[in-house]
Amino acid sequence: MYPSAFLAGLGAGAGLIIAIGAQNAFVLRQGLQRHFVGAVVLVCVLADISLILLGVAGMGLAVQQHPGLLQWLRYAGAAFLAAYGALALRRAWQGESGLQPAGNGSGSRGRVVLACLGFTLLNPHVYLDTVVLLGSLSTRYAGEGRWAFAGGASTASLLWFAALGYGARLLLPVFRSPAAWRVFDVAVAAFMLTLAALLLLPRAA
Repeated sequence: MYPSAFLAGLGAGAGLIIAIGAQNAFVLRQGLQRHFVGAVVLVCVLADISLILLGVAGMGLAVQQHPGLLQWLRYAGAAFLAAYGALALRRAWQGESGLQPAGNGSGSRGRVVLACLGFTLLNPHVYLDTVVLLGSLSTRYAGEGRWAFAGGASTASLLWFAALGYGARLLLPVFRSPAAWRVFDVAVAAFMLTLAALLLLPRAA
């Protein structure tokens, strides 16, 4: 029972976490710049694990019963993504991006961690995916099986963000070109601004 629950959680967590999102784009950029990668990976993993555990503990229903909170997160998240998208456009226009040694990139450790928390916690979908959906899936398993499921989902988060943050260095030869950074920042800006617009669109009835 426990191994099957763990593997189910691993697969479900991977399916939700690996989907391309603003948080993943941010982690990839930090990994490419080798800028506080450990702190970023740690924040993402700890936030995911905390939300997964809350979902398995039964907080998913509470989230569903407070749509006003998710509505507030939609607007805050849209504003955050739009601001980050505008910054990415400015970097592309001015050619400010590049490979920076750790500690000399864009912002202090505190600012990087705050930005990472913004990408993680101001996204209403993260609560629907981790707290509600994974929490609901865990109810298929009784007793300790639910926590084995949570362990699998948490392991997926750890493996993914570590691979994304530290594996980004494999792309470093490509990003030694300033032109590649411009293209990357334009793509990030378009992605962030599109996500911000989607968050503001009214939900279908």
